[in-house]
Amino acid sequence: MGERLLLVSTNYAPEQAGIGPYATQIAEHLAARRAAEVHVLAGMPHYPAWRLDPAYRGTWRAEERRAGVLVHRRRHAVPPRQTAVRRALYEASILAGGLVAPPRMARPHAVLAQVPSLAGGVLAARIARRHRVPYLPIVQDLMGAAAAQSGISGGGRAASAASAVERRMLRGATLVGVIHDSFRDRVRALGVPPERIRLVPNWSHVRAPSPGARAATRERLGWPPGSAVLLHSGNMGLKQGLDVLVDAAREAPELRVVLMGEGSQRARLAARAEGLPNVTLLPPAADADFPEVLAAADILVVTQRAAVLDMSVPSKLTSYFAAGRPVLASVAGEGGTAAEVRRSDAGRLVPPEDPAALAAAARELAADPAAADALGARGAAYARDHLSRAAGLGRVTALLDEALALAADARTNGEGS
Repeated sequence: MGERLLLVSTNYAPEQAGIGPYATQIAEHLAARRAAEVHVLAGMPHYPAWRLDPAYRGTWRAEERRAGVLVHRRRHAVPPRQTAVRRALYEASILAGGLVAPPRMARPHAVLAQVPSLAGGVLAARIARRHRVPYLPIVQDLMGAAAAQSGISGGGRAASAASAVERRMLRGATLVGVIHDSFRDRVRALGVPPERIRLVPNWSHVRAPSPGARAATRERLGWPPGSAVLLHSGNMGLKQGLDVLVDAAREAPELRVVLMGEGSQRARLAARAEGLPNVTLLPPAADADFPEVLAAADILVVTQRAAVLDMSVPSKLTSYFAAGRPVLASVAGEGGTAAEVRRSDAGRLVPPEDPAALAAAARELAADPAAADALGARGAAYARDHLSRAAGLGRVTALLDEALALAADARTNGEGS
């Protein structure tokens, strides 16, 4: 009998942003390279728009085979606006769907979970415990910290409850993967011994842009030569604090600011940008065009609220580096995002929630194209050397192999005692 694995991830293909691409590539890698029977317990596609994909309307349960992986989907609530209460309902509906209709499969050899979903982690831990097999959560976001730091309505009250669930979910894990070193202290504080924490960084899940396509892409998008384009791509949520970018556009009318993506704050940002001719909102780029669109910008921007420290490292950074353009990060200097920008030496840091500082740094980069190109080249080199898909998936495979070996040793020792 071959290896049988279960991955629990609320987000999965066809979602193109956030956690979905990583979960998809992990599952497909395990199915292809290990010749494993891989199952995924997933939600319905909804991110980053926080709207149910029209293709899944009226669907409560579904099974799909995608690239050799059997995906078990369960319906859940999709709140269009984020508050602590609505997030709790979202999580509760994910938990209920998984409890009422768990994936129909034979006993797995191990259960992995992509966590920011607390409910997904709880479901994965429960299934692993029932079958007495290794349980491996990979922490992409820390939800207790997120509730406290993201600015979500009612988040302060929800933080302690979310942390309590995280503590129970993580303490029972065989090993815990974290995507950045800045998560280690908080995971240890949740009761996970340091010897059970492993670093499994995310990788660049998009290809490098096609050489020579920059001018044609800018023309297609209506970005004229000589116009300095600042692009933010990805989720438009509360923790991103994208008001600072709109306000920077007001400070510097010669800069062209492009917000590309979806999210709970998109409509509000559009209203805030009304009357600013140098601000454009675009839908997410298609997968086939995404690398070229990133590379067509002059500056790629990542923003976070000042309170966001150790709960999240944006997945967009890996794509930004691969695009070969300079990164301008309006983030807290002591957080994981700032640490990654420093490590790559591919961008500039400015204080969060400071439109004047963001505008001044953008003007400086736009005025020195050679320096901007050098930063972008260092980002591309960093992506090649440290963020390759092969390296990232290899670390996940190593985590799984170590957990299976620990389980085998435990069985041997148990039988011998």
